[in-house]
Amino acid sequence: MMEGRAHFVTGTDTGIGKTLVACALVHALRARGLDAVGMKPVASGAWRDSNGVMRNEDADALAAVSGSELPQALTSPYLFEAPLAPHVSAQLEGQTIASAVILDAFRSLSMRAQHVVVEGVGGFLVPLNDDFTTADLAAAIAAPVVLVVGLKLGCINHALLTAESIRARGLCLAGWVANAMPDGMLEQDATIAALSRRLGAPRLGTLPRLASADPRMAAAALDFGALLDGAG
Repeated sequence: MMEGRAHFVTGTDTGIGKTLVACALVHALRARGLDAVGMKPVASGAWRDSNGVMRNEDADALAAVSGSELPQALTSPYLFEAPLAPHVSAQLEGQTIASAVILDAFRSLSMRAQHVVVEGVGGFLVPLNDDFTTADLAAAIAAPVVLVVGLKLGCINHALLTAESIRARGLCLAGWVANAMPDGMLEQDATIAALSRRLGAPRLGTLPRLASADPRMAAAALDFGALLDGAG
């Protein structure tokens, strides 16, 4: 197990609210007086700003809520322009995502902050290179996992498979968040009830469709109490 207090945020798919939940958790931790920071180790769909610095919407959101001026090499060591699976984006740019680089960055953040919230990329089993996945990253960090479930058709199967994969690696599924998707979902309450009976982990709340991705509003809609009591 690696040193440092941390949580790992994963999801049932890409684009289902992992970043908002990760930002909300960082906000809640900082509201408790903890020096918490967010980490997005790998992200695709980045761009270069006017100063030639690589930027990514998710990485920027986590950096903004962290309130600390930390080197991008630690908080987001791998940013790629092509909005593709990260290992494909890396290949297109002539790079290889090295697990050692990510884990060294996590160690450094753990020494600088009291708590690190690490957001995965895509779903739980997304490849990062030929023999290392986001699931392997979560296992190496050995932090409790928060699962974000995008409420849409098929999410029960995706959520249960993800929970099974998390536990198969000896990790703790600390809680899950139901996230209402923009297109809505028929019988949403029935789906949430089915997941609550089957996931075997506390539901931290349901995120409504928010007008903006505001971490404060998201944190207010969720109950991180059990997670925060063990943090720091």
